[in-house]
Amino acid sequence: MAETPNSRVKEINISQEMRSSFLDYAMSVIVARALPDVRDGLKPVHRRILYAMHDLGMHADKAYKKSARIVGEVIGKYHPHGDSAVYETMVRMAQDFNYRYMLVDGHGNFGSIDGDSAAAMRYTEARMSKISMELLRDINKDTIDYQDNYDGSEREPIVLPARFPNLLVNGTSGIAVGMATNIPPHQLGEVIEGVLAVSRDPEITIQELMEIIPGPDFPTGGLILGRSGIRKAYETGRGSITLRAKVEIETKANGKEVIIVNEIPYQVNKARLIEKIAELVRDKKIDGITDLRDESDREGLRIVIEVRRDANANVLLNNLYKQTALQTSFGINTLALVDGQPKVLNLKQCLVYYLEHQKVVIRRRTQFELRKAEARAHILEGLRIALDNLDAVIALIRGSRTTDIAREGLMTQFSLSEKQAQAILDMRLQRLTGLEREKIEEEFQNLMQLIAELKAILADEEKLLGIIREELLEVKERFDDKRRTEIVSGGLEMIEDEDLIPRENVVISLTHNGYIKRLPVSTYRAQKRGGRGIQGMGTNEDDFVEHLLTTSTHDTILFFTNKGKVYRSKGYEIPEFSRTAKGLPIINLLGIEKGEWVNAMIHIEEFVDDWSLFFATKEGIVKRSPLTSFANIRNNGLIALNLREGDELISVRMTDGTKEIIIGTKNGLMIRFPETDVRTMGRTATGVKGISLSGDDEVVGMEVLDESADILVVTKHGYGKRTPATEYRRQGRGGKGIKTCNITDKNGSLVTMKVVEGEEDLMLITTGGVLIRIPVGGISITGRNTQGVKLISLNREENEAVATVAQVDKEEEKAEDLAEGEEAEGFEGAEIEDVTGEETESETEPAVPSDDEGEQE
Repeated sequence: MAETPNSRVKEINISQEMRSSFLDYAMSVIVARALPDVRDGLKPVHRRILYAMHDLGMHADKAYKKSARIVGEVIGKYHPHGDSAVYETMVRMAQDFNYRYMLVDGHGNFGSIDGDSAAAMRYTEARMSKISMELLRDINKDTIDYQDNYDGSEREPIVLPARFPNLLVNGTSGIAVGMATNIPPHQLGEVIEGVLAVSRDPEITIQELMEIIPGPDFPTGGLILGRSGIRKAYETGRGSITLRAKVEIETKANGKEVIIVNEIPYQVNKARLIEKIAELVRDKKIDGITDLRDESDREGLRIVIEVRRDANANVLLNNLYKQTALQTSFGINTLALVDGQPKVLNLKQCLVYYLEHQKVVIRRRTQFELRKAEARAHILEGLRIALDNLDAVIALIRGSRTTDIAREGLMTQFSLSEKQAQAILDMRLQRLTGLEREKIEEEFQNLMQLIAELKAILADEEKLLGIIREELLEVKERFDDKRRTEIVSGGLEMIEDEDLIPRENVVISLTHNGYIKRLPVSTYRAQKRGGRGIQGMGTNEDDFVEHLLTTSTHDTILFFTNKGKVYRSKGYEIPEFSRTAKGLPIINLLGIEKGEWVNAMIHIEEFVDDWSLFFATKEGIVKRSPLTSFANIRNNGLIALNLREGDELISVRMTDGTKEIIIGTKNGLMIRFPETDVRTMGRTATGVKGISLSGDDEVVGMEVLDESADILVVTKHGYGKRTPATEYRRQGRGGKGIKTCNITDKNGSLVTMKVVEGEEDLMLITTGGVLIRIPVGGISITGRNTQGVKLISLNREENEAVATVAQVDKEEEKAEDLAEGEEAEGFEGAEIEDVTGEETESETEPAVPSDDEGEQE
């Protein structure tokens, strides 16, 4: 469109116009709205609120005034934006959970840490806080520059004198265009000491400053984890710190633990935090919380989390840290306006720029006071001249027809300035008395001394700094308080559960129907053999304990299933239950599939390269695989070995490659061979034949042999015996083995076999859920062809039988005693029934192992 002489339409390039307009808008947001000034730490809206309150006389020692009056003053004179924006800003300045040192003293409902909004501005009242008065102190002494307001009808300060370093003390946050700031609050005394340190030593390092200012100090307290994030933020201006709630774990009289939250991280909404915890409990993402209450009052914050008796409060708390706002991160971005330009600042720069601002403020105040003193001294000097020439002055004034003639006469005759002459004319007659004359002289001498001091301050940088230090120390003395946020050393790494769990020996039990639980080893006291035992756990009529393992809370437990798969869990991850409780279904702990059950459990302290796992199956197949092959196991498990159809995994042991293996069968046969007969295979290999079985025989146990140890066998009907390992000669892999026990209807078939030293205790569990712990040393040593002695009395009418056996470390007798008079039958033990039998033909038959029969890689 062509431009006509009278046309107001201009042709422009739209891309250039957009670029120019957006840059103008961006700079307006950056400079006039979102970022604080490095000198007073305030954004324009905060500065305007404080100045408007100061202008209205709403000082800390005056009465409260309606908030609406303040908001109206601010938006009417200085801040042409919405009233809600101004009021919400003022509300934050009056909240003790948002500001480390509140700049507004609010009266009424100014909101809460639960996220409740403040009452309407027509209801609340406010005034300046005492510390905010220090931000405007000396503002009327020409200490700062002013600028026109938005319509040019008023003047407003460009920056406040800020007699304390508010940028760091109260911090700030804001989002501009293409940049954002997030400065945490700090402890007033520490920051002031930091400024003083910079004033004394301009070459001070940030590391040295961190000894004075260790880190942020939030109004809500809490903990800061580690110092690396603080150091990075102080050195570069950007960094991230981890904040954590301050909690205590209390134990009630009934033994239950309670988690008490006394302080929460900065800017965390307490009500939403509690809702989040309740939501996690409802969705069963966190287990172990029985009650959750908010007991906060005027005295302070208090959240109570009651922990279930069988749950570990430390582990539960660690999960809460990971999944809720009890632990948060605070991203530090120290971005502020320096000479009107946004700049990322390190700690020292913040202090240096504030110190430079104070130099300007004190210098301008000194110059203002000097001008005022010199002006007054000039007047007093004229009065002195008049008093020294009193008669002549009076005669001149009396002889003058007008004031102007008198003024001119005084100026000419006594060489006075116009102001001096006017002051003489304005002087009251009472000033002519002798006492008043002395006062004038005294005031003049004092002023001359003050002028000399003021000039000395302006001429000496060190004197100027001395005044700054003195006034900063005065502010510190008046407003300093204790640090609220504790800085905890130890790095920012997430604390793993095992770091919170005491290392202790435990018993892991797993029932036939798949219920698992953890118990302290000390739950069971040792009894003499033949005792009735104590109730080890509650089971259903068709359930019984099938696997028992003594381990540590910090060990890794590997679970091997009938299908040849392996799963893993930490000892502490298995829930602890009471002695008579049934336990937790293992399918809730491991990703076991339908039709799959655990047939073996082993515990591992550390995955070592030189060690292996040795496997034995029900059909006599064995395999050796590197231990490290099982270091990383998925939640849904891994294949430990490939099984032939109908076969099951029976036992797994750790070996170092130099041991001998001994395998026992249900029909009382046993074979001994070196593990080197079985070469190392891959994790998914099937294995090779370890023992040749006949009829309905099957493997019931496999152990790593120690030459000085004994072989312990236990039968179905509760009989057992120890036989020296030397009685079992070495054979080759794949033989039929030799007799280890005389099997009869009285003692029943072999249930298990163990390699023992004689210093252990033995735990026997029956199909009825009865458990007994007896010293292995109390079991007699007999030959291979004996039945053994009675270890536990069984209820034969209900077909009770021994289900599983485990050996545990010897424990001192605990307080878990039998009830008085509960001495069971067989307490003194049974007679040894020595039944001699001939060795089977296989004892003299050499073992001929097959050539890795069945091995499949």
